Amino acid sequence: MNWDVIVVGGGGSGLATAVSAAEHGLRVLLLEKQRSLGGTTGIAVGSFTANHTEFQARAGIEDTAEDHAHDAGLFAPAEIEERNNRELRRYFLDHAAETLQWLTRLGLNFHGPSPEPPNRVPRMHNVVPGARAYITTLQTRFQQLGGVILCNAGVERLVCQDHRIVGVVAIQFGKEQEFQARRGVVLAAGDYANSPELIKNFKGDRFAEIEGINPFSTGDGHRLAEQAGARLINMDVTYGPELRFVPPSRRSFLNLLPTGGIATKLTGWLMPYVPKFVVNALIRCLLVTWQHPENALFDDGAILVNQLGRRFCDERDSPSREVAIATQPGKLCYILLDQRLIQRYSAWPHFISTAPQIAYAYVDDYLRLRSDIAVRAGTLEAIAKRRGIIASSLQESIDSLNTQRRESKIAPLEGRDWVLLGPAKAYFTTTEGGAAVNERFQVLNDQGTPIEGLYAVGQNGLGGQILWGHGLHIAWAMTSGRLCGRVLAGLAEPQEARD
Repeated sequence: MNWDVIVVGGGGSGLATAVSAAEHGLRVLLLEKQRSLGGTTGIAVGSFTANHTEFQARAGIEDTAEDHAHDAGLFAPAEIEERNNRELRRYFLDHAAETLQWLTRLGLNFHGPSPEPPNRVPRMHNVVPGARAYITTLQTRFQQLGGVILCNAGVERLVCQDHRIVGVVAIQFGKEQEFQARRGVVLAAGDYANSPELIKNFKGDRFAEIEGINPFSTGDGHRLAEQAGARLINMDVTYGPELRFVPPSRRSFLNLLPTGGIATKLTGWLMPYVPKFVVNALIRCLLVTWQHPENALFDDGAILVNQLGRRFCDERDSPSREVAIATQPGKLCYILLDQRLIQRYSAWPHFISTAPQIAYAYVDDYLRLRSDIAVRAGTLEAIAKRRGIIASSLQESIDSLNTQRRESKIAPLEGRDWVLLGPAKAYFTTTEGGAAVNERFQVLNDQGTPIEGLYAVGQNGLGGQILWGHGLHIAWAMTSGRLCGRVLAGLAEPQEARD
């Protein structure tokens, strides 16, 4: 039961930490509360955003960490960005390219870089074929190095001895078991987007009913850090709530693609030669699964109705809209488009969802790729029947709405062509709160002093950073994990990254 390092959490940051520490000769135990590894990384698109990478160099793109640090500050609203830990985010961006190179050496393949405004140059690298490849590759490497993984092993508490964290107590098969860590315990248990208790405590009662997009993101690492006396920063900052369609019940074609071995390497080698329209088609499949519908839909007149056929909120008022959705039957809602809106959202520049400058999804894309959440009919009664909605209530809602709109000279909802998108829910995508950490990933208390033996990476160890924009959270998960493994092994920071 004695180890050099114990990692709490088997998502991206936990596996990166485990692999890095094991590569440098440490005996590592990884504990995961679920029956399989993956965390939020495993259900993500898989973008990794970094600067000054080999992929950029091959594409003739010049970039610097300084430029990236500036651009990263343009994604969040000014009042949120003001709370960012600039020093730590710059430290992360200084090391992200090294991490990308490390991942490619482990066998992962990427395509890109792709543009994402307001980044001034393309920086987004997408893993092939998807984010599960991170988990498969890192798990395989960790076990090759002799690392041990215990699933169904939720950590209940940390073990403290002489003011130092020396281990954990985990519940496995209904029994408590204590594990000792000679060099340190690393918290890598993901965010708290699906913790009503933490959301209520730090963000407010009105948001407590809104779910996290990952149902297992319950803030376990944050609670452990707090119990140990850690200072928690930015716990009220969340990405969302936002409206998103429920995920498909069946595995998509992309989920069936191999995420390791020769097949993945072959896919990576062929990727530069695949026509752009094919790549865009693959990305569009991800768009209609994970991306949210644009607010422009509601500005143009689309409405939300619940399972009873009732309109229940001002669709343009977010986050009050999301708070209202969470109080509806089943926490579900549907987006209703009439003939005018169907035509408008069938071609550029009016799209339902997007990965900017990469791919766009229109009405027909949803009807073709997500038939589980997109239906079409010629009458309100017929479309209500397709989703088990009370048709008479829906008709009453539309009649009342149209009376108001005609009085205000706003286009009514009418015609012989209707599309209903949904069910959809209000979700928190991720949370930005985490334990205060230094550049050695040691968890800090309220006085700024390290809690001996306790480390945090990924969402547990954000340290006050604001990482809005695609690909930064995964890049931080992998980079913080890789560097933390080096710290635990007693290795100095790579000098070239600090020059």
